[in-house]
Amino acid sequence: MFPLDMAAHGKSINYATFFAIGFGFGTVLELAGFGNARKLAAQFYLKDMTVLKTMFTGILTACLLIFFTASIGYLDFSKIFVNQTYLWPGLIGGLVMGVGFVIGGYCPGTSVVSAASFKLDGIVFFIGTILGAGVFGETVDKFSGFWNASYTERLLLSDWFGWSLGATVVGVTLLALTFFYAAEKTEQYFRTPDAPFSWKIGNRAYVASAGVALAVALGIWLNGQPTPEQKWQHLGAQYQSLLDKREVFVHPLEYVKTWNDSAVKLVTLDLRPKAEFDAFHLDSAQRVTFDQLADKDFVFELDQLPPQGVVVLVTNDEAEAVRAWQRLKVQGVTNLYILEHGLRDWEPLFSHVASLHFDLAKPPAKVLEQFPKDAYTIKIKLKTSRRAAGLCS
Repeated sequence: MFPLDMAAHGKSINYATFFAIGFGFGTVLELAGFGNARKLAAQFYLKDMTVLKTMFTGILTACLLIFFTASIGYLDFSKIFVNQTYLWPGLIGGLVMGVGFVIGGYCPGTSVVSAASFKLDGIVFFIGTILGAGVFGETVDKFSGFWNASYTERLLLSDWFGWSLGATVVGVTLLALTFFYAAEKTEQYFRTPDAPFSWKIGNRAYVASAGVALAVALGIWLNGQPTPEQKWQHLGAQYQSLLDKREVFVHPLEYVKTWNDSAVKLVTLDLRPKAEFDAFHLDSAQRVTFDQLADKDFVFELDQLPPQGVVVLVTNDEAEAVRAWQRLKVQGVTNLYILEHGLRDWEPLFSHVASLHFDLAKPPAKVLEQFPKDAYTIKIKLKTSRRAAGLCS
C-alpha cells in the first residue's frame, strides 16, 4: 500500500528511484519552457501565464489523486508529510523569493533546470542560490526567534476552515479552475491587446478537463473518507506483524521506566469503564472511550506530539486493546503501544516491594532496581514520520 516504504528496497533501488523522479521532473520543466528566464518572467507582465497554469495543474492533479485514492482506502494520507506552517516567516520568505523571481527570472528549482542546459543566466542564478543558502545557514541563529515564530505542525485547509476533506477538495478544485480561467483570459488580453476579446472558453478540451476534475472532486466529497476500520482492511497488513510478534505490548516495568524518563513525553490512554478508572488509574492517565479514538480533533492532538512522544493504551481486554491500537495506528499515530495485560498484573507485580512505600499509581524509578535486568524485553523504540520537502516547497 502507498506511500511506498522505500527503506525496504535497499539504497541502490532508492538512489535509482530518486534519480528517475528528479530526471523526469527536470525533463518536464525543460519541455514546458521553465528553463527559459524570459518565459518565466513573462508571467509578471501577464503575457504568458504558463507557470501559474502549470503549478495549479500540478496542485490540482496531486490533490485529486491523493484524496481519491485515500477515499477508497488505498493510500494512507496520515503518512504523507505536510510542511509545517510558520505563518509570518512563510509570508516574508515568499515575498523575498517572489522578488528574487522577478529580478532573476528563476526560482531555485527552475535555475537548476536552466543550469543543467548550460544557460549562463541559470548557472549564475543557481550559484547565487547556493551562496544565499550558505549565508542564511550561517546567520539564521541571529533571528531564530522570528524564523520559528507562528508555528503549527500539520495544519490543513480543512482544519483551518473546519470543513471535511471532501468539501475542501471541491473548494480547491473550484479555486483552481477559476485561476485557470482568469489566467487564460489575462494572457489572451495582454498578449494580443488589439485582438477582439471574448469571455467565452474556446478550447473544448479545457471545458472537458474542468468537468472531469470537478466530477472527481464531487465524487471524493460524496464518498467521504474511509473509517479507521476500512483503512485497516487495506493498510493493516503492513502493521499486523507488530501485533503477531507482540512487539507493541509493553511490560509494566518498561512502562515504569518510560514514565520516569524525563526525555520522553508519555501519554497514557485508559479505555476501561469509568468506575474502574475512578477506583484506580495510573498517574496522569487520561480516560477515553473507543469512539474518541476516531475523533479527528483528538487524533490531531496525538499527531502533534514531539518525536519523543509515546502513547500507551490501557484496557482490561487485550482484544479491545488491539482494536484500539489498530484504530489509532491507521490514523498515523506513531510510537503507539499497549500495556501488556492492562492493569491485571499491576498490583501483584509490585507486591513484593511494597516495603518501599510508594504510590502504585506512579512507581518511582528505584523500584526497577528490585527486579532482574532481564525481567522484561524493551519494546519502545521511538520513531518519527519520514519527511521530505522540495526546493520550491
